[in-house]
Amino acid sequence: MDIYEIYHFLFETMPGIGCLIGGGLVISIIFCIILERKTRKLYMNHEPEEDEWFDDSEDEEDD
Repeated sequence: MDIYEIYHFLFETMPGIGCLIGGGLVISIIFCIILERKTRKLYMNHEPEEDEWFDDSEDEEDD
C-alpha cells in the first residue's frame, strides 16, 4: 500500500473523511473524559467561596 493511496482514501473519498471525523470525535471524547476525571479528583472537597462568580449550590427561588 502506497502513501498516496492512504492519502487518497482519507482526504478524497467520503468514507475516508468519515473515518477522519469519527476518529477525531473518539479522540476528543477520550481526552475530555480523562481531563474530567483528573479535575474531579483534584477538586473533590472544594468548598465554594463567597467571591466566586459561579456557585451552583444556590437554588434560584424568587418566591
